Amino acid sequence: MFTLSIAKGQQMPIVYHDSVPREPFQGGATYQTVVGDEQGSTPVRLGIQTSPPGYRTPLHSHPYMETLMVLEGSGEAWIEGSDELVALAPGMTLVFPPHVRHQFRALGGKPLKTLGVHASPRRVVIVHEDNLGIEDDRPVGPKRPPRE
Repeated sequence: MFTLSIAKGQQMPIVYHDSVPREPFQGGATYQTVVGDEQGSTPVRLGIQTSPPGYRTPLHSHPYMETLMVLEGSGEAWIEGSDELVALAPGMTLVFPPHVRHQFRALGGKPLKTLGVHASPRRVVIVHEDNLGIEDDRPVGPKRPPRE
């Protein structure tokens, strides 16, 4: 991290994404914590997730609002309360209210890169269904047929 002096002697942190370590996720995705730390020293947490083609998150929620901006790639998402899957593409942002279950997956031949803003000093993920490794890789949703 590099700091630059600004008005009245205050410091403005600058984070270069290439210098932020990548944390591996089960299934092959990586997560970079751009703003925030384990001590919870910032009021929000900001991270970049890079999901390889075919990667799918578990069905999960957060006890706070999360916004997810699509930076690169394509995918689809399911948000609790919707009967449809949402196509993900660069130039869109999803807003998840607290405790609303959601899930997404990467489609196509390129990674899906997203920027997540967690309205919390710590990233808290409540997994409702860890379906990684299940043959049917669609996001969970009300129209999904029951498993046999």
